[in-house]
This record gives sequence, C-alpha cells and structure tokens, in this order.
Amino acid sequence: MQTQADLLALADHVLVKNYRQQPIVLERGRGCEVWDVAGKRYLDMTAGIAVCGLGHAHPAFTARVTEQLGKLVHVSNLYFNDQQLYAAKAISERSFATRVFFCNSGSEANEGALKLARRYQATIAGAPQRTTFVATHGSFHGRSFATVAITGQKKYHEGFGPLVGPVEMIPYNDLEAAARVLETRTACALIVEPIQAEGGIVVAARGYLAGLRRLCDDTGTILIFDEVQTGVGRTGKWFGHQHDDVAPDVMTLAKGLGGGIPIGAIACSEKAAAGLAFQAGGAVPHASTFGGNPLACAAACAVFDLRAISRRQARRARARVSRSRDRGARARPAAGRRGGRPARAGHRRVPRTGHARVGRRRQGRALRAAVHRVARADRRGRRHLARRARRRSRQMSLAKPEPEASEQ
Repeated sequence: MQTQADLLALADHVLVKNYRQQPIVLERGRGCEVWDVAGKRYLDMTAGIAVCGLGHAHPAFTARVTEQLGKLVHVSNLYFNDQQLYAAKAISERSFATRVFFCNSGSEANEGALKLARRYQATIAGAPQRTTFVATHGSFHGRSFATVAITGQKKYHEGFGPLVGPVEMIPYNDLEAAARVLETRTACALIVEPIQAEGGIVVAARGYLAGLRRLCDDTGTILIFDEVQTGVGRTGKWFGHQHDDVAPDVMTLAKGLGGGIPIGAIACSEKAAAGLAFQAGGAVPHASTFGGNPLACAAACAVFDLRAISRRQARRARARVSRSRDRGARARPAAGRRGGRPARAGHRRVPRTGHARVGRRRQGRALRAAVHRVARADRRGRRHLARRARRRSRQMSLAKPEPEASEQ
C-alpha cells in the first residue's frame, strides 16, 4: 500500500497544477468526518464546498445509489429514464418550476440558462437585438467561458480575455442601478444569487429580489436566480429565494442536488422553457450527454427524500423545545423589573432566582432530550432505508429470467 508521501509525489507528476490542495490524501468519510490514507481524522467543515449536505457515506443514500448502479447507469437523452422523471418531479413539486433540464454542474446550468435567455428573446419574444447579460459585482457563477464573464470578480477574468459579452455589471442590492440598466431594453437576462457566497456571504436585502422581479416583468427581461450554492435546503427553505416569496423565470441548481454525485439542473417556468424547446425543422437547441442520467437522478431523488425526513424531524424537535420553553416560563414566578434595558419589548426582566435557574435547567434537559430523539429517529430511518435497499438487491439477484424458447 502506498504511503501518503508516495501519493503526494504521484499527484505532483500527473495532475494539472491548477488547484492549491492541502498536502493530505483523503480516502474515506463518515458523516462530517474524513480520514486520510495515514489514518488521521479530520472534520470536513466545507462539505465538499456545499455539496455533501447528507454527510459522507450516508447509509440510506449509499444504498439508493448502489441499488441504481445494479439497474441502469446511463442511456443518453435519446430516451426517457424513470429516475430523470422522478427527479424533475421532485424539483417542480418544491418550487415554481414546471420544466427541468438536467446537466452535470453549476457552470453548465448557468451556461444553459444564458443560452435559454438569448434564444427566448430571439425566437419567442422577437427581440434578437436583446443580447446583454446583466450580473452583479461580487458574484460567482462558474468557470466556463460564459459564466466566468458574468462573474463579478476581476481575479477570475485575468488571462482569459476577450470575454463573452456584452455584460453589464451592477452593484448587488441596488435596485436603482438595475432599473437604469434594464430600462434600455437591451438585456436578455439578469442573473443574481439570493445570497452571494463567493462574494462574502452577502444576503439580499428585504425587497431586493421582489424589486428585480418587478423590473424584469416591466422590461420583458428573463430573471435567473443562481441557486447553485443556496438551493436544496441550505438556507432553511428548499430554495433561497423562497424566503422572499418571489419566483424567477429560471433557477439553476447543482452542488447539493446530488449529495456528491455530479448533477446540475435548469428549472424554469413554462414561458421561459420555450427558450430551449425544440422547433420542427431545426437542430436540438441544447443538450448534455450525461445530463439526467439514471444514476445522478437517483442520487437527487434520494437527497430530496432524505432532506424531507430531516426537515420533518427538525420541525418536531422545534415543537418539543417550544413546548418545553412554555412549561419553563409558566414555572417561573412573576417578578418586578431589575435595572437595565428589557430583554425584549413588552417583557420584564426576571431576577436570577432559584426558580429561574431551575426553569433554565429544565429547558436545557428538554433541548438535549429532543436532539437525542431526533438523532435516534434519524438513525432508525437510515437503517430502515438501508435494509429495504438490501432486500431489493437480494430479490434482484435471486430473480432468474424466463428461459428462451430455444432453451426449452
């Protein structure tokens, strides 16, 4: 078995030196922990850069993907496959979208969304002169040729000019700047992240996304939300823009969508989907060889199913904690105000009495108990799904095909 030093020396000889990796070689993981080939354990604080939302080696996820490996991995988009349809349904059921196109990464999804917007303006809206892409300073949309051009950070542009254009950059969270650019009606699309990640975790101001929606409606501009980093439950809702109760024309997904299996998606409204729809007599307007393959889509289905279970468990835990707090509050005696600013408007400070300390201890015990119950339920759910997948695999291996007539 080769040592870590041997493998690092091999990497120095065979890989393109574009990354700046840490000098460790990882070989396995479990939950939020990973181990290198020397057996040293680490905490994975980046989750594969917003990818492994279920953690490493999740039993139920692993069982689901393993089951699909034994059935069908790839067939191309000359045909439908069942997992592709189930994954598209899972996205549409949780979002505004009615149509989904699958690809392999966030860059591909954003690149496809830009093509959709250009083609929509040219063939559907009858405005082929509308070719400008509008993006924001501080944004990050990918590393492909078009997506690096709409990324609002100069360091990613260096050495790659001339870039795809025309592109107009505007300040993030500035509706007036957006209005000035869009009123010229030369833009085919405006693309924005609900939360800028690479830009420093910059959250959209209240009303910003809704304001962009109004501006795009008024000017006939396609509104694209890049949810590659914020999608699939990472902000507490399925998709980041749902906190603002607003819907785009197009949403791009990747990263956490596959739980570690490469997959990307363009989710769009019925109107916007016409921008990539096949027209009789013409070429297929956009395609992806591996996009929507059964293995990646089975992984996406598993992510949605397991995320839904986790969300239900979290709601139950919050309800238990809330009930515990209510009981603790009722157990505390009424007390007059101490000095200083009230903790919350309309509430009085409670002195540090023995009763208050007892109430806090009860809350702490209830919170710990709720967390343990959720963890136990999650483990039971994982074991159940893993057992079910193993039973299916055994049934498939035991099933024998009917003999051909020539063999009878």
